[in-house]
Amino acid sequence: MSQPPDQQPPQGGFGAPQEPSPGSALPPQGPPQTPPSPRTPPPPQPGYGYPQAPAQAPGQPGQAPGAPGYGYPQQPGPYNQQPGPYNQQPGPYNQQPGPYNQPTQLGPYGQPVQPGHGYPQQQFPGAPAPGGHGGGGASKRKPALIAGAAAAALLLIGGGVYVATSGDGGDKKPVAKKSGDGGPSASPSVDQGDGSGDGRVVDEDLNAGRKPGEAKVLWLLKNDIDLPRGGSDVYGPWLVGDTIVKGMYRGISGYSVTDGKPKWKVELPADLCAAPAQTTTDGKLVIGVKNSTTSKADCADLQMIDLKTGKAGWKKSIKKNGIWDLMSDISLAISGDTVTVGRTGNSNAYRVSDGTELFGKQPGNCQPFAFAGGPKLIAASNCRTDDVDNPQHQIQEIDPVSGKPRWTYQPKRGWEVDRVFSVSPLVVSLKKDKEWSLLALRENGTLRTGLTSDKGDKFAPDCGSRFAIFGKSLDGCTGVAADDNTFYMATAPDSAGLGRTNKVVAFDLNTGRTKWKADAPAERVVKPLRMEGSDVLLYVEAGYNKGGGIATLAPTGGTPKMLLSHPASTSRIESTFYNSKIVYADGRCFVASGRVSASNDKEELETKTMMAFGN
Repeated sequence: MSQPPDQQPPQGGFGAPQEPSPGSALPPQGPPQTPPSPRTPPPPQPGYGYPQAPAQAPGQPGQAPGAPGYGYPQQPGPYNQQPGPYNQQPGPYNQQPGPYNQPTQLGPYGQPVQPGHGYPQQQFPGAPAPGGHGGGGASKRKPALIAGAAAAALLLIGGGVYVATSGDGGDKKPVAKKSGDGGPSASPSVDQGDGSGDGRVVDEDLNAGRKPGEAKVLWLLKNDIDLPRGGSDVYGPWLVGDTIVKGMYRGISGYSVTDGKPKWKVELPADLCAAPAQTTTDGKLVIGVKNSTTSKADCADLQMIDLKTGKAGWKKSIKKNGIWDLMSDISLAISGDTVTVGRTGNSNAYRVSDGTELFGKQPGNCQPFAFAGGPKLIAASNCRTDDVDNPQHQIQEIDPVSGKPRWTYQPKRGWEVDRVFSVSPLVVSLKKDKEWSLLALRENGTLRTGLTSDKGDKFAPDCGSRFAIFGKSLDGCTGVAADDNTFYMATAPDSAGLGRTNKVVAFDLNTGRTKWKADAPAERVVKPLRMEGSDVLLYVEAGYNKGGGIATLAPTGGTPKMLLSHPASTSRIESTFYNSKIVYADGRCFVASGRVSASNDKEELETKTMMAFGN
């Protein structure tokens, strides 16, 4: 919808949006208004983690304003579109991303986003088959990419983890071993095999083709769980001390970071359905578990697990607030000793250490529907309005104990809070139809600036493949990082061929303007993970006959400096992880698949799920 002339952005150039003034296009900070009903997400596209389209839910477009509760998350913004330049129709502050995994250009305060070139639609093992998702739906689809070369050389016997070891003598070549991923145990030496040995079978050498200067493959884990048709999302991984943890289907498992051996497993009574992006500082996690194994089950039970010991703690059902408190999908976030449960029109918070409920539905016309955790607790709230197509959202910092807001920022009407790319400093993604906007807020919740990209730049934040109809996570995106005064974001790859590459763009959080751009290594794609001291930590994706790796980029830009170069000989294995998730710490890089799925049971049990590299 066009705005009056006095709300048009400044003419000429791609500078930062100006501070709000009466009649300006910046988000007003007046009293909250009333939130709209949710909208149906667009049909997903195949490849690169697009979720499958769900059936229309109650209260979506076409229903009266009084439809169920506030806080319905709107259609996911299309990341990987490019914010429109000035002199286009204004929106809220900064432009809104389009559908995930399609490039989006970032423009000033609410300009239309022009669809860009998305990631190549290459099918990976684990990608959801069209027409089905989660634990049911269509039959399993055969992966289009087969782990060739080094992967084909592996003799895969049974299920488990391939571990690169050097035997008893330092001169012996490393060999790959396999261990099962068995049931619960508090011991790091549990063996899961056929009962005739210790469960570890010597296989081909994963490091046979390693060149000087390349990192070692420490171990390779493959799936050993019989999954429902359609496969399962993978949650995590979380790194706690010497244990790397991931969750899938009906279990949470911890593995040794050094050799990948199973340390413990917590079996769940039903499907794992939600998990926060991070744990508490002492390694505790609260997950969402479905309240039954039937098709009508809700994601309504919480289970605390101590990831250091693998011990399950308290468990309780989420307190329901009224008939429209829909719990088919929830989102979880942890800040301090508080875990929040966000969903349509309602929210709850519990103490992680003992499960005590801290706060629930808030008074007033506006209700939080999703949270971002970490050093601060940030809430996205929806306010009831008289127009379902013109929502009013709010951004708030919440006291994690009392639930009371410390401050409230209200974007311009019609713009919806989409993601929080950084909690401190606070950088928020907003969306409106086909527009995308990024804004930075100060510590007190006032507007710091809106970010404006150069014409032609298209961006590709990676916020995962999981899709929720009634609940969405605000945090957990990669491809972005921030320090006190700069926000870093990767552009979308500029080619769908073998030579595709991209850049990292640095934005000044005080002016909103681009500070510099840094090219990825030749014919490579990089993705910011987080800050490593004053540098930006990057994952360099594996390419054709090129291993991935970890690099840093100086706060002044320049050329990425490689910290860890993964072997080119195992690049085909590394490239097959679907919607991969990367964790780096203490000189080790862990690459995990975001989903496990295959066309048949045999292929499912051969699917690689996690790989570790180190020197």
